[in-house]
Amino acid sequence: MASTPHSVASTSGEVRRLDAAVLLELTKPRLAAMVLVTTAAGFYLGMRGTVDFWLLLATLVGTGLAGAGSLVLNQYLERDADARMERTRDRPIPSGRVEAQDALLYGAILTVAGLGILAVFANPLAAAVTAATAVLYLGFYTPMKRWTPYCSIVGAVPGALPPVTGWVAASGSIEPGAIAVFAIMFLWQLPHSLAIARLYEEDYARGGFRLLPVVDREGSSTERQILIHSAALLVVGLVPTLLGVAGPLYFAIALLLGLALLYYGAMAAFRPSKEAVRKLLFATLVYLPVLLGAMAIDKAPL
Repeated sequence: MASTPHSVASTSGEVRRLDAAVLLELTKPRLAAMVLVTTAAGFYLGMRGTVDFWLLLATLVGTGLAGAGSLVLNQYLERDADARMERTRDRPIPSGRVEAQDALLYGAILTVAGLGILAVFANPLAAAVTAATAVLYLGFYTPMKRWTPYCSIVGAVPGALPPVTGWVAASGSIEPGAIAVFAIMFLWQLPHSLAIARLYEEDYARGGFRLLPVVDREGSSTERQILIHSAALLVVGLVPTLLGVAGPLYFAIALLLGLALLYYGAMAAFRPSKEAVRKLLFATLVYLPVLLGAMAIDKAPL
């Protein structure tokens, strides 16, 4: 089915047509979907009693809009770098399918609308956590990618906050279980993002990004960070059972997943190669949904 075009007036008075499919592409649907999945997981883990479907819907819509808007604004801020990188030069802004100022307006509207929905229909704390996510992602992580390899650590913070949004939307407070899920998400992102950066290090260098694999050409520091955080994830992944958030089934699955991820992290560290890094990346992609699913299935009564 053909998508419906949207008219946008330019500063020169010319009217441009924006295709709905392009507007959707700007929101990076796969990343936005991941935000929704982790938010829903946090909501389920933090709720008491039966599911409040209207509250869940408001939480997902608000978080989804704010997350999508932040992803659009990120592309606006990085449009010059995206134009230099092979893997991103066909995105809507550098390819010329969307004007930069239109993307700026679109991203701002989505973000503000999402925060408003959370504040009105969920609770102010959920809106505050999501606002902090956007500020950290756009105001800190995005510019830091150009001047320091420590950006990955900073970027892991907003990436770990969506399940906290879900948790506080359901419970009204930040509880130890929410902090544990945040810690898992934080640690998971480091081997995941470093594996991606290692695979595309030349492209990131062309874009002017100083990610760790770009400045660490020999790889010793990158591989060490992968190994350290994979090992830490193995331990922290067990904490939800110790806190009473999840049961013994989750503990067993988390232990197996953590050991598997540590194995692939060790292979990438001690026998570095593109193939080893690809296997590590695949392992991280399997780890997170299985872990969150196990936590939801074996959720302990709150």
